[in-house]
Amino acid sequence: MAKILVVEDDAHIMRVMCMWLSRTGYDVTEARDGKYAQEILESESFDLIVSDVNMPRMTGMELATWLRNEHGSNTPMIVLSSRSDQAELASCLDELGIQLHPKPFSPSRLKREADRLLGAVATDVDV
Repeated sequence: MAKILVVEDDAHIMRVMCMWLSRTGYDVTEARDGKYAQEILESESFDLIVSDVNMPRMTGMELATWLRNEHGSNTPMIVLSSRSDQAELASCLDELGIQLHPKPFSPSRLKREADRLLGAVATDVDV
């Protein structure tokens, strides 16, 4: 079973993402912000990281940069954002080899992208 770390400070969005991913067969761990995710990643490995951009203590961009440049990890990562500067953000993330998905997001699209990145077969369920 693939392990996914979900990093999100909004409790409702966290609940939706974790519920959707876990009920479709993934082992999901929650982190309430980038700093907490960083602490978890220091001692545990994951197959995929899904993170919000705007969070307290450490943003998703800071987490992504740390993950690639300081932690030396190539773990696939999906970043979700409702920011208005999507093109600029996508460009920065693309340099790190990280996917950007806009918010609001479709849980089924997120699941399909997780399946794709993890090499699993996506279902045709749509929300």
